Amino acid sequence: MKRSKMLAVASMLFFGLMTSACGTVTGAAVGAGAGAAIGAGTGYGAGKGALIGTGVGAAAGAVYDITK
Repeated sequence: MKRSKMLAVASMLFFGLMTSACGTVTGAAVGAGAGAAIGAGTGYGAGKGALIGTGVGAAAGAVYDITK
């Protein structure tokens, strides 16, 4: 019985964490895709562009989550 209560509490906390970080995760995904496309198009490299885009997108998503 005690284990099931702990599992329920942990599930609720995880769900709350995922809903609060939604903008950050979405921003990182969109930033990675855009960065890869720009990097590949400019000859800079898709991998480097995706890394930079992920960081910028995650930061923008976090700011959006905080101000929302």
